[in-house]
Amino acid sequence: MTKKTIAVMLFVSAAVGLSYAWRVAVAAEDKPAAGKLLAHNVYFTLNDATPEARQKLVDACKKYLSHHKGTVFFACGTLCDEIKGNFNDRDYDVALVMVFADRAALANYARSADHQTFIAEVSGSLKGVRIFDADVERVASSDAPK
Repeated sequence: MTKKTIAVMLFVSAAVGLSYAWRVAVAAEDKPAAGKLLAHNVYFTLNDATPEARQKLVDACKKYLSHHKGTVFFACGTLCDEIKGNFNDRDYDVALVMVFADRAALANYARSADHQTFIAEVSGSLKGVRIFDADVERVASSDAPK
C-alpha cells in the first residue's frame, strides 16, 4: 500500500469513529438516566506526537469544546509521562474529560457546529480516537471544601 492510501484509510477510520460517537450520543438522548450525569472521556492518539502537536490539539479542544450548554466539568491535557504504573494505559497523546448534566446535553454537544468544526479541523492529525461514555453520579470528596 502507498503512504497516500494508508493516510486516507486512517482519516476515514477516524472520521467513522467520530461519526459513530455522534450517532450514539444522539440515540442516547432518547433514554435519559434519572439523576445521573454523563461522563464523556476521549483519548486521542496523534500521527505526530510531538509536544507542539499535542498542544495544538489541546488548544483546539479548549477553543471548540469547552463552552457547551449542559457541561458540568471540562478538562483536557496531555499524557502524564511521569506516571507509569503497571495498569496505566499510555496509548494516547491527549485526553479530553467532560461531564454533562444529562444525555441530552451530550447529544446537543455532539450536534453543535463547534463540535463539527473541531472534528473537521483535527481529523487529519489523528491516528486513533477512543471514547468512553459512562453514567456517573456526583459524590462529594472528603477533601472538598465545605
